[in-house]
Amino acid sequence: MSGIVGYIGGQNAVPILLDTLKRLEYRGYDSTGIAVIQNSALVSRKKVGNIEILKESLRNEPFGGNIGIGHTRWATHGKPTEENAHPHIAGKIAIVHNGIVENYLALKESLLKDGRSFVSETDTEVIAHLIDKYFDPSASSGTGSGLETAVQKAISEISGTYALCVISPSDPDKIVIARNENPIVIGLGRGEFFIASDATAILSYVKDVLFLDDGEVAVIKKEGVQVYDKSSRPAAKNIRRLGLNPIMMEKGGYRHFILKEIFEQPRAIWDTIRGRVSGGDIVFEDFRLEGSEAGRIKKIFITGCGTSWHAGLIGKFMIEGLSRIPVDVDISSELRYRNPIIDSETLLIAISESGETVDTIAALREAKKRGAKTVAICNTVESSLSRESDGKIDIHAGPEISVASTKTFTASLSALYILAVYLAKQRGAIGKSEEAERVKGIIALTGKIEDAMGLEEEIEGLSKIFYEKRGFLYLGRGINYPAALEGAMKMKELAYIYAEGYSGGEMKHGPIALIDENTPVIILAPQNSLYEKSLIDIEEVKARNGVVIVFATEGDTEVAKRARHVLYIPHVPELLTPILYSIPLQFLAYYVALRRGLNVDRPRNLAKSVTVE
Repeated sequence: MSGIVGYIGGQNAVPILLDTLKRLEYRGYDSTGIAVIQNSALVSRKKVGNIEILKESLRNEPFGGNIGIGHTRWATHGKPTEENAHPHIAGKIAIVHNGIVENYLALKESLLKDGRSFVSETDTEVIAHLIDKYFDPSASSGTGSGLETAVQKAISEISGTYALCVISPSDPDKIVIARNENPIVIGLGRGEFFIASDATAILSYVKDVLFLDDGEVAVIKKEGVQVYDKSSRPAAKNIRRLGLNPIMMEKGGYRHFILKEIFEQPRAIWDTIRGRVSGGDIVFEDFRLEGSEAGRIKKIFITGCGTSWHAGLIGKFMIEGLSRIPVDVDISSELRYRNPIIDSETLLIAISESGETVDTIAALREAKKRGAKTVAICNTVESSLSRESDGKIDIHAGPEISVASTKTFTASLSALYILAVYLAKQRGAIGKSEEAERVKGIIALTGKIEDAMGLEEEIEGLSKIFYEKRGFLYLGRGINYPAALEGAMKMKELAYIYAEGYSGGEMKHGPIALIDENTPVIILAPQNSLYEKSLIDIEEVKARNGVVIVFATEGDTEVAKRARHVLYIPHVPELLTPILYSIPLQFLAYYVALRRGLNVDRPRNLAKSVTVE
């Protein structure tokens, strides 16, 4: 879940490492550190806290070199301390690592018996010692295989996940990297190379990249890159050209990245559907399930974590409602452990913004083992999830820098919606005219979202009233129940206020005990098939002295008679309401957090891409 970077070339590595680490800070910000080879020696600096603390230290006591590695940490083993921060050094080896070494205790015990001493509580230091143990500096001046051979021997003893960057002043002209289930990418320059956990970190430097696959090791020199497979044989790799724009990584005049990303949602949704809708038809370039093949699908599983799981819950309503295929939605970390009933007549839809969420990748692999057809809905082109799935639907939302998901959530919902329409058409559940009508609805949605964004000022006003409350309840019915879950999550993530989402009908079975004048209840009440039920929910809350905030359909005069705080949202077809109603809930969490003086782009304890189990 941490972020790793590296550089080798003709420039001073330090400012490049700091810049790329800053772009990866969403992956973790407990501590940061860099190491470079300077005058045939390892020089390292590590600090607890964010990248600015490390920068200040290096301004006061600078160093430099043409080869270096860096790390921004989200702790899994050991508290955030300088000793536990990366890079870790053992002998002449410096290493940065993203992942978890499952057998590190046994390996550490063996290394202690060998007389080695440890200064940290981390599993990563074990890898550094293993590499140092197998490293023969004399081989570097002979065959040139010294450092990479040591890395290959070390990882053969490791059980778990890793992305590694390794340097040594005893083999000073190379960086060795390795991957198993955690992402790592090499940026290809002229006489220089860039390494990062995420391609967005190196967009300002290169456009052409190489992605490593599991089990591969790469040796990077100024002269070029050589990749080796699991059997240590040279492996041919395809060069990929990145299509992302570095300007999209900047705030563009907005106060925070998350606010910028909230406002980018109309474009993100349009970019997700355009090119996939033509003349009322839906066409997927990288995913096809047509005619008889679609008819053979008897069950669909949707899997994801956090916000992606909420998207899957909404996708269930969309797919079942249109195609009549039964859908199960599983949290990815649970799916592979519960012996799910998956076979060749199953379609698994895996959702992940980064495409590197380790639990979701594992769930996809489990489904493939059982014979299922798989499709990934992902925002990162050429991610691990996308490469391993049978088909993919890239959502094209652009880089999402804020840790809390906003535009990738609604773009994923848009992808699920057009997938639901596509499956229904292929199975004959709907005809061409209904397909065209459904497509028309999603195209019109982007304009409705822009209208809903006009509520920003009103919602900011509400935040002044409610930002000191101890908790929130969110209620929704039917397809808007998962939207309530997502709204509550945003309040927890951004404002650190306990919030809970419930089905409106479930409130009376326990959560109603929480309602009083200090617990605002947010009710999603669009004029849809369950509208009358939502009115009952409002009355039940009011009867217990609860404070109600209602999001309702424009022109609804009935709600205003029942609630003091009502915000009106444009009318859209029922299956699209969660997309539209999520926008004001994002604004509410943002402004409540802002008024509480919190870091809205980097909430505590969270990381953007969860690449450890």
